[in-house]
Amino acid sequence: MMATAAAKQAPKIVPKTSAGGSGAAGGSGGPPIMPLASPLMGKKKKPFLGMPAPLGYVPGLGRGATGFTTRSDIGPARDANDPVDDRHAPPGKRTVGDQMKKNQDDDDEDLNDTNYDEFNGYAGSLFSSGPYEKDDEEADAIYAALDKRMDERRKERRELREKEEIEKYRMERPKIQQQFSDLKRKLAEVSEEEWLSIPEVGDARNKRQRNPRYEKLTPVPDSFFSKHLQTGENHTSVDPLQGLGGLNTPYPGSMTPGLMTPGTGELDMRKIGQARNTLMDMRLSQVSDSVSGQTVVDPKGYLTDLNSMIPTYGGDISDIKKARLLLKSVRETNPHHPPAWIASARLEEVTGKLQVARNLIMKGTEMCPKSEDVWLEAARLQPGDTAKAVVAQAVRHLPQSVRIYIRAAELETDVRAKKRVLRKALENVSKSVRLWKAAVELEEPEDARIMLSRAVECCPTSVELWLALARLETYENARRVLNKARENIPTDRHIWITAAKLEEANGNTQMVDKIIDRAITSLRANGVEINREQWIQDAEECDKAGSVATCQAVIRAVIGIGIEEEDRKHTWMEDAESCVAHGALECARAIYAHALQVFPSKKSVWLRAAYFEKSHGTRESLEALLQRAVAHCPKAEVLWLMGAKSKWLAEDVPAARSILALAFQANPNSEEIWLAAVKLESENNEYERARRLLAKARSSAPTARYD
Repeated sequence: MMATAAAKQAPKIVPKTSAGGSGAAGGSGGPPIMPLASPLMGKKKKPFLGMPAPLGYVPGLGRGATGFTTRSDIGPARDANDPVDDRHAPPGKRTVGDQMKKNQDDDDEDLNDTNYDEFNGYAGSLFSSGPYEKDDEEADAIYAALDKRMDERRKERRELREKEEIEKYRMERPKIQQQFSDLKRKLAEVSEEEWLSIPEVGDARNKRQRNPRYEKLTPVPDSFFSKHLQTGENHTSVDPLQGLGGLNTPYPGSMTPGLMTPGTGELDMRKIGQARNTLMDMRLSQVSDSVSGQTVVDPKGYLTDLNSMIPTYGGDISDIKKARLLLKSVRETNPHHPPAWIASARLEEVTGKLQVARNLIMKGTEMCPKSEDVWLEAARLQPGDTAKAVVAQAVRHLPQSVRIYIRAAELETDVRAKKRVLRKALENVSKSVRLWKAAVELEEPEDARIMLSRAVECCPTSVELWLALARLETYENARRVLNKARENIPTDRHIWITAAKLEEANGNTQMVDKIIDRAITSLRANGVEINREQWIQDAEECDKAGSVATCQAVIRAVIGIGIEEEDRKHTWMEDAESCVAHGALECARAIYAHALQVFPSKKSVWLRAAYFEKSHGTRESLEALLQRAVAHCPKAEVLWLMGAKSKWLAEDVPAARSILALAFQANPNSEEIWLAAVKLESENNEYERARRLLAKARSSAPTARYD
């Protein structure tokens, strides 16, 4: 059956016949059997065959077959402890496991609730895994610039506040070293015996062992030495059998008979004493006067000379020798190098060899005659008259050196000699402000005015000289001097401030504000940046000098410069507190006045101003300020109460009652005002009126009542 089925399914293969012949079937008359066609004969060729694949094409991606990687693509497997390819990798990145752990930590973002803040959000960046593009970099740069700008706005004030807080913290919680500073100062009163009696840490010895007695030495008689000189033997003890009459020599005549008694081997003690006296006479004769025979040795001076011979340098001698050798090498290698000569001279000075230092520095002046520092060092090391000669020689080599002229003037003890030196210096160096100032300080006011008028011609850009001349001139001349100063130096604010102070001193207070306003306009026109902090410091100096109108004008002109609108109140209050801390009360009063003009309805500003007047002002100024305050802030109960209390303290009870009455009108049924009125009456023994006020308050006050 299986064979039959196979025979049915098998195709019938008909052998080809010749062109003219026919097979058995053909001979039987049936239809001819056609041969089978190839499976590809009827299909059309695809147009994309043999063409390159398009960009981004992945074979099999459409039917879900993704690419795979074989071992030959990635190489052999590596253990986590295998070293990385980078031989110079830092610690923590030297193995494959460290690199994998770092990459995993970088990729993972900590989005846990513990890392979340309601105001700042997550502590890390939520987009750290994304690409960092150019617009991200520009945004970060803009934010960084804004942060830097905001940080620089009040940097100086913040640093000063932090410094004050640190000092306050140090005062409240001092260090251990500061707590025992007073005890350390008392250690200077401890004597040497008390120091020696202090036991060492861990020293368990008794007092006798800690403080041993000094060794007692007993002089040995000369006969003892004579015996051992003759015998040549070494003995450490004396024979007790020998008598007290001397030590007999067992071998007489063995020594040279120079100091021996003739016929014996004993030493002649008389000749030893004569030789000792002769040596002492020779030493005394060296320090005695050969004419009068009187000694010329001063004991105190002799001790002083001995102290001067002790070197002040406490370092190692070998270090001094090394430094001396190195400096000698520098001098020989580059003899025209001034610092080498100065260092060599100072080294010898430190070691106590002052004359050697002088010789070295004078040799340095010969090798470096154009060095100002070498000449000044030589003048410092030399004594008085010699220093003057050195400075005179320096002036011949350096006629334009200001420092040498100043040193020459300092060496002179007479005022006339100083003037002569400085005038000679001004003939050679007329453009030196330092020389002009030194010369003017030695002159009388009239001569100083004449000299300053010449000084401003030679140094027209010196603000100090112009201001000094204006102080010595009369009112009209001072105005002309300051006008010339403004023409020569249009960028300096001190000239304008001095002009305002001049007008205030002469009673022209209405010109002060105009001068300060013109100063701000002129300086801005000349490209000068108005530094608010510097102007406030100038105002504080004017306040301390007594120029109240000038300081107030400066405050009004610069208090609002460089401050944003939302920061004005806070900044001005800080400025006022800073002025109070510096002792500039008028500046603080001007700041409060300006702030009250800008913020007339701010209760906090009125309170600060009132507290300031209460602490640093008068009662009249406080009451005037409170009257203005209640006019602008009638609902502020504390301002009414402060005014009433001020009147009550001044024993003006009717005025206090009238203020409280006005306060009742502005604040009806206010419990604070009711209580203040009751307290006022009770303090003044008006108990009946106080009871009526309390009864009226109980009936009309909004406080909850219990029957």
